[in-house]
Amino acid sequence: MKQTVFALLSAAALVSAASPSFAQDATELLRSDLRANKTAILTSAMELDPTQSEAFWPIYREYEAELIKLNDESLAMIKDYAANYSTMTDEMAKDLLKRGFSVRESRTKLLKTYAGKVEKALSPKIAARWVQCELAIQAVIDVQMGSELPLMKK
Repeated sequence: MKQTVFALLSAAALVSAASPSFAQDATELLRSDLRANKTAILTSAMELDPTQSEAFWPIYREYEAELIKLNDESLAMIKDYAANYSTMTDEMAKDLLKRGFSVRESRTKLLKTYAGKVEKALSPKIAARWVQCELAIQAVIDVQMGSELPLMKK
């Protein structure tokens, strides 16, 4: 577990090396080599034997492909926020809220779906371990992205 915490802190350090433009930062955070680092973190944290790995990684790759689509929605939303930051209307803000909640709900639904697949293919404990890791990694990304986005103007 200590290795996992160290790996997450390392990922946070990588994520925190972003540039000043918040829309560009978000793009870099979601598109950077964090994916490769995430795979390395998961490989270490999951401690799967070869048979378990054979079952887990195809499921994980499917999950990651779906997550990329949700990340694309997040990026589009951040770009809209950046483009309209100085001229934000109540209607635009309302739309961003709606889209943001929708993406978050979709992300949770996706994780639940794939946790069920991992549970069925491997075990409930392995599924729970993966979800713990996934949520921790996503929390690091969310905190960093949140720290890069300026608060909505009044």
